[in-house]
Amino acid sequence: QVQLVESGGGLAQPGESLRLSCAASGSFFRIYDMAWYRQAPGKQRELVALVTRGQSTTYADSVKGRFAISRDSAKNSVYLQLNSLKLEDTAVYYCNLEIQPDIPSGRKKYWGQGTRVTVSS
Repeated sequence: QVQLVESGGGLAQPGESLRLSCAASGSFFRIYDMAWYRQAPGKQRELVALVTRGQSTTYADSVKGRFAISRDSAKNSVYLQLNSLKLEDTAVYYCNLEIQPDIPSGRKKYWGQGTRVTVSS
């Protein structure tokens, strides 16, 4: 069974930085896309950043130039570096991994438990 464990997050002031981590554990065949989403109070969950197995990255316009996504395939982990934080970055951040559990199975998407990021002065 696949499990995703997130860490990082917390309280930061505007302009500060945080780093989020998400590690996959359990038995599985392969990880494909790795992404971070966020959900602010009263808003829908939105894609923040995505990194493919080939290391191509995609960012939401609101975080381009401030956030950086990276992956470590050897550790089955994805990271999100949040720089120059703004008040509007406050949200619960979720990692989302596209995983093929075993060779006969198709790809499935798994969610982390969420980690809260609060930006406040």
